[in-house]
Amino acid sequence: MSACYLSKRHLSTEAINQSDSKFSTMAKTKELSKDVRDKIVDLHKAGMGYKTIAKHLGEKVTTVGAIIRKWKKHKRTVNLPWSGPPCKISPRGVAMIMRTVRNQPRTTRKDLVNDLKAAGAIATKKIIDNTLRRKGLKSCSACKVPLLKKAHVQASLKFANEHLNDLEENWFKVLWSDETKIELFGMNSIPYVWRRRRTPRTPSPRQT
Repeated sequence: MSACYLSKRHLSTEAINQSDSKFSTMAKTKELSKDVRDKIVDLHKAGMGYKTIAKHLGEKVTTVGAIIRKWKKHKRTVNLPWSGPPCKISPRGVAMIMRTVRNQPRTTRKDLVNDLKAAGAIATKKIIDNTLRRKGLKSCSACKVPLLKKAHVQASLKFANEHLNDLEENWFKVLWSDETKIELFGMNSIPYVWRRRRTPRTPSPRQT
């Protein structure tokens, strides 16, 4: 009885393993390339049936039918773009963070989370990031520009024009002081700004 029980148990375990292997094999389906999909549509336009096309290309009839139905409905053979998860921020909250980022591109995700929290909405940094990406914005390193005012720029240009034709020997008499970096405000790290994709990098307003 014990040997019979073990034999039956072994057979049942083997059957379960074969079943799991079958389902795992079925789950791993190979996605057809665009060329094969276009070929299926071309053969369908030529008047071939689903079974004939499947036999000719060595594909399943169900696969051929799904591709043709997608082409009839959407007039395309490539995969449709995913809509993604629904936005968890209200339209008013989205408008608020978009307005903040537009006025202050260096606003961080943490600042936006705190702004929404102050307005009575709860959102994580990940939700903020996904929302801004849906709007076509991405985080990138800020363009390095000197902290100069318009008057400083004009004074520098005036100095350069006045000494444009000076002899090289005259510059030997000029004493240049060593430069060093002193962080008076802001962050001692790489600043990031929010901007749209494929837009030129322009100096952004600094936060005070």
